[in-house]
Amino acid sequence: MAVVVNGVELSDADMEQELPLHADAPNPMQRAMTALVLRRVLLDEAGRLGLPSADEEAAINALLAAEVQVPTPDEDSCRRHYQQYPQRFTVGELVEVDHILFQVTPRVPLEALRGLGEQTLAELLADPTLFAERARTLSNCPSGEVGGNLGQLSRGDTVPEFERVVFAMSPGTILPRLLETRFGLHIVRVARRVEGRLLPYEQVADQIAAALHTASQDAAWRQYLQLLVGRARIEGITLEGADSPLVQ
Repeated sequence: MAVVVNGVELSDADMEQELPLHADAPNPMQRAMTALVLRRVLLDEAGRLGLPSADEEAAINALLAAEVQVPTPDEDSCRRHYQQYPQRFTVGELVEVDHILFQVTPRVPLEALRGLGEQTLAELLADPTLFAERARTLSNCPSGEVGGNLGQLSRGDTVPEFERVVFAMSPGTILPRLLETRFGLHIVRVARRVEGRLLPYEQVADQIAAALHTASQDAAWRQYLQLLVGRARIEGITLEGADSPLVQ
């Protein structure tokens, strides 16, 4: 079924141009079409308001600047953010991590894999000296060849669900449960930890203000776009609402 926005059908040529921009998305076709629809909605509104522009990007930017008010974060908001998330402004923090990965694949039943992981974990909690040996024989990660050692990790080096756990662990401990990430099930040991240094607020105040402004801007743009989508006549697609891409 063709996708029509305010009486205008989106072209195949537009889709061919947009699709490569979403190649890494879970559903690239859906994401590309959604982006085209939202872009068309924005351009139609810019045209309705008679905003001057040299090209489509300029038209969208002019529309957002004219119609969306973004509050400037005040000093109190910035300081609260600094106090609530000190880990974001800490430098030099390191953990040395060993792990055993049980990779989830279509060929291996998840429950059987979990059973093997839990059995191995119980064995290692009882005798941690077996960790390197079990990593070499069981781990689906290349680090298994070196006993599961991932080396020294800084924040941002691993996926968030792994990072949150290992940076909260005490050195010399094995996590007493399997850690589940997008890669599979992990047995994790933190061998060593180096505490970082919290940067003074004055050094990161501008960075915090910029981040809070960007977050407020994104929220305001999503709300405005939802308003425009509600007014538009859209056929052939169901939009994802606030989670949809705004401007590519």
